[in-house]
Amino acid sequence: MKAFCDWMDDQPRIIKILFCLPIIDILWGVYRLGGAIANKDVVHIVLAVLWIIFAGFIGWILDLVFIILTGRICWFKE
Repeated sequence: MKAFCDWMDDQPRIIKILFCLPIIDILWGVYRLGGAIANKDVVHIVLAVLWIIFAGFIGWILDLVFIILTGRICWFKE
């Protein structure tokens, strides 16, 4: 999972923006979950699962705005 997270981090901003589109945004959910699992952070694992389940409808908008403004998704970064 760490390799996937590193790969996602290394993508150019335009690719990250494309990954924010509806349905494809699940990649960012997997990214969140994978990072939390790699760090063995139970709180972030629970939050990532909740994000995947409940933020699907508006989560992509938050991710899109954060990627455009900061180059990172709306999430806690270790």
